[in-house]
Amino acid sequence: MPVVLSTDLIMYLLVLMVVYMAVLVRRDGYIKDAWRTIRSRKLAMISLLILLTFGAIALADSIRWRDAVTDEDGSISHATDGSVIYDMRPLTLLDRALSELRTNTEKTFSAPLATHQFTKEMMTRADGSTGRDYPPLKYPGTHLLGTGKVGNDVLFTALKSIRTGIIIGAGTTIIIIPFAIFFGVMAGFYGGLIDDAIQYIYTTLSSIPDILLIVAFMLLFGNKGFQGGLVNQADTLLNFFVLNDRLFWLCFIMGITSWTGLCRLLRGETLKLREMEYIQASKAFGVSKSRLIVRHIVPNVMHLVLITMVLQFSGLVLAEAVLSYIGIGVGVEIASWGNMINTARMELSREPVVWWNLLGAFIFMFALVLPANIFGDAARDALDPKLRTK
Repeated sequence: MPVVLSTDLIMYLLVLMVVYMAVLVRRDGYIKDAWRTIRSRKLAMISLLILLTFGAIALADSIRWRDAVTDEDGSISHATDGSVIYDMRPLTLLDRALSELRTNTEKTFSAPLATHQFTKEMMTRADGSTGRDYPPLKYPGTHLLGTGKVGNDVLFTALKSIRTGIIIGAGTTIIIIPFAIFFGVMAGFYGGLIDDAIQYIYTTLSSIPDILLIVAFMLLFGNKGFQGGLVNQADTLLNFFVLNDRLFWLCFIMGITSWTGLCRLLRGETLKLREMEYIQASKAFGVSKSRLIVRHIVPNVMHLVLITMVLQFSGLVLAEAVLSYIGIGVGVEIASWGNMINTARMELSREPVVWWNLLGAFIFMFALVLPANIFGDAARDALDPKLRTK
């Protein structure tokens, strides 16, 4: 039985956007020229390859289905009405591909590539004596980043957290950009009462502390529905679609509180562009205002949208870690780098120190945020009309 979360739709939309851009770069035009410029930069192409790898992992973690429950003899279980009984915990394509990392758990902490447990416990030695010692692991030397408190593989948790980071960064950005472009361009182009009304809206919204608004919203809407882990049949629509998803609500409220900065920037740029000679000439030739906005204003502010989008993406990935750290981010059953850092907070205060949870979160966050910034800078230079050269 397939299971589709509302946040999975964000991931599918990102895939469609990537495919659409791949089609555009094969056609002659503005996008193909920009792609030729980006392709000449080796560092940008390496960054793109890393981002596509992360995206493929996130996509594999967004395709999930529930297996039918089987009896001891292997036959499928049925309810009294004859319907098939499905497991409440759906497994993703990533879960199934990395089944050994998922199922090869230990009793508790173990260091990276260790052969024995990190903590001592009472055990019987080979000579028959009893005492406190480090017991051998069930799967020695197989945990590249060690295991956590309950014996789960840290590398598997970090890989599962990639989807959460991309959903938070990209999903929130998808919400930010339409709001910012629409209100920013409208305010800058039309001015007058429209400008005053839009300024009042984003000034009022930006005056509210973001963290307080996010906390209040998540307390109202984020405690119901899918929290990660089990899927409640009552929360599904048409037996497969889960609309109420805590991660989706977090993306939504972060998008609502984050569009004002880009909107203010686009308003100022539009105020400058509407006074340019080619805009005045277009008006003199009778070009409609809507066509002016679509064909002349918006393309000339897209370089600002792009670089702001990349910076927002990086900031939102890091913001998720902070929100999960203070307990209002994703659910504890959803793998995220913020939850890993929150778990490592207590582990760093013990003796001996358990450091590999923090290291795993740091490595993967760094590996996602840095290439995103490098590729974003290259794309911005290629798309900026003022910087384009033959």
